[in-house]
Amino acid sequence: MRCLRLLLAAVAGLAAQPPASVPESEILFYRAEWRLIHAGNVRLTWEASDSISAPGWHTDLEIETAGLVSRLYRVNNRYNSVHNVELCVESTFLKTHEGSRRRETRVTFDGERGKASLEERDLVKNTVTTKEIEISPCEHDVIGALYHLRTLKLEPGQSAEIPISDGKKAVLAKVEAQERETIKTDLGKFQTIRYEAFLFNNVLYRRSGRLFVWLTDDDRKLPVQIRVRLPFYIGTVTLQLVKDGTGKSG
Repeated sequence: MRCLRLLLAAVAGLAAQPPASVPESEILFYRAEWRLIHAGNVRLTWEASDSISAPGWHTDLEIETAGLVSRLYRVNNRYNSVHNVELCVESTFLKTHEGSRRRETRVTFDGERGKASLEERDLVKNTVTTKEIEISPCEHDVIGALYHLRTLKLEPGQSAEIPISDGKKAVLAKVEAQERETIKTDLGKFQTIRYEAFLFNNVLYRRSGRLFVWLTDDDRKLPVQIRVRLPFYIGTVTLQLVKDGTGKSG
């Protein structure tokens, strides 16, 4: 019996190994810039689950405004998600504090049933909204989609379609590899490939905009820069990597 348990643990351990280019653990710190000023800070934590029975990954994303922007409109959001070994999202939880708005949004994804169930609580109005949508057997949230993109080997001119859902809508989003570029950050110069993810303009999000991601042109495919271009009255927000606290890589 003990041998059987050891065998099952070994098989689970092999299944939990990250796909190519996905680290076992990683902490990335970004500086957000808006209209040439320091607008906020972002921390993304990615780590493997320590559960043998349910291997996969957990994420923790923290977004907080800073300086003048924080005084004008304070944002302090926290987002968590759980993914299985294939990077399919299983659940997400978003705690939103934006100005006077305070909400908690929880989504459970059931690939076997093909359903995603959303519950959103407005903590100011004390109301609850629920919704259920149809999904594919393997959906990604936006964070999981980023890590899935890092497993792909798209050359400039190539593209892929990734199933993405936020619990309100499920789409097959196009991601396009565009050009090789050199990106300079506080951490140095990086040779990258620029990708565009088509999530705005009523794809996943109604708002008009464009989303670009720069991944290093190497096996690691580190996201060193992310940029969202919104209409002129809002402007462009750029996240640039300022600290890389990576753990053991797969």
